[in-house]
Amino acid sequence: MYQRFVERRVEEALSDTPVVLIVGPRRAGKTTLVRKMAEAGRTYMTLDDHLVLEAARSDPAGFIRGLDRVVIDEIQRAPGLLLAIKKAVDEDYRPGRFLLTGSANILTVPRVADSLAGRIETIRLLPLSRAEISGTPATFLDRLFAGTLQGDCQAALGDALVEIVLLGGFPEVLIRDSERRRQDWVRSYLTSILTRDLRDIAEVERLSELPRFVRLLGEYSGQLVNYSQVGSAINVSYKTSQRYIALLEQLFLVATLPPWYANALKRITKTPKLHFLDSGVLAAVRGLTSVRLRGERDAFGALLESFVFAEILKLMAASDMQLTLYHFRDHQMREVDIVVERDDGLIAGVEIKASATVRSGDFGGLRTLAQTCGKRFAYGVVLYDGADVVPFGEQLAAVPLSSLWR
Repeated sequence: MYQRFVERRVEEALSDTPVVLIVGPRRAGKTTLVRKMAEAGRTYMTLDDHLVLEAARSDPAGFIRGLDRVVIDEIQRAPGLLLAIKKAVDEDYRPGRFLLTGSANILTVPRVADSLAGRIETIRLLPLSRAEISGTPATFLDRLFAGTLQGDCQAALGDALVEIVLLGGFPEVLIRDSERRRQDWVRSYLTSILTRDLRDIAEVERLSELPRFVRLLGEYSGQLVNYSQVGSAINVSYKTSQRYIALLEQLFLVATLPPWYANALKRITKTPKLHFLDSGVLAAVRGLTSVRLRGERDAFGALLESFVFAEILKLMAASDMQLTLYHFRDHQMREVDIVVERDDGLIAGVEIKASATVRSGDFGGLRTLAQTCGKRFAYGVVLYDGADVVPFGEQLAAVPLSSLWR
């Protein structure tokens, strides 16, 4: 069993908060984590059980009455329980009473979010990070802001790096021996979440078009979102396309990365970038295999960028720093793939390159970001397919991609 970075945060939250909600994609490890906690004296209930689900939906208040120190798995299947939980908590505000999980982020619904404001802490659990798989400490973000990243004589390079990115982080993918079996699992997984899980959170008028819409989004991962263009492919409007993407975000299939900007810039792109939250899922959606990627390095670049974005999100769960992610692009098309902003205003930049060669020109976006930030700029790196840290000027360096988990 893998040690999950969020476990410490969940235990801390249960010590002082009445309701703790772990959200993340289905099959990412939420149930394994809460079952482990249930062994310490909590009652475990899952709404994937039809009988339990019927009871929860038919009489939410009666279902909650008398429950204490309980785990309720897949809460999005009966959102009416949240109002009953609010009432129970208002009557007895002891910490750690309810540990919930959800495969859809129902707290994006205003009525639900407002009902538990001040009573709940939400913790995101994504598929396994490479550091969790390797059993290594999650120190990349601390070292990034400190400018103390180091080389790695055992770095995963070339084809080995491609294999890591193709795997992604779902536990059930990691145990499958062949690439074909891994992609078969992903396709089955997508069918499940685009039918059953999506119906739990929304009425979708053209449900049968969603698989094609997701395949199209796969071509846009790592790019600026063009809602009109992706919507027109399945004959839906800009607003409907925007809604579909928002629903896929609620299911933790994709995420949109907003632009970073500062008042010093006169013009800047304000369009978000789109990323899939698991590189293995993205590879299956796009039909990318290890054989194909050997001849299509451009396709690997897009896959690698979403992989790094997801890895950084996962590492944030282990960090004591409060961090927010953005992308950067100015009117001269100088860009930085990921901008990491700390709550004290310090900025770090991460550019991603699928090549073993790094040139001075690859730092153009980072230099622009540094000039814009001034003293707020902490450090900037180009993550590349190599083993050495190579300085490219003050507060800039080429750094091995495997520094994310080594």
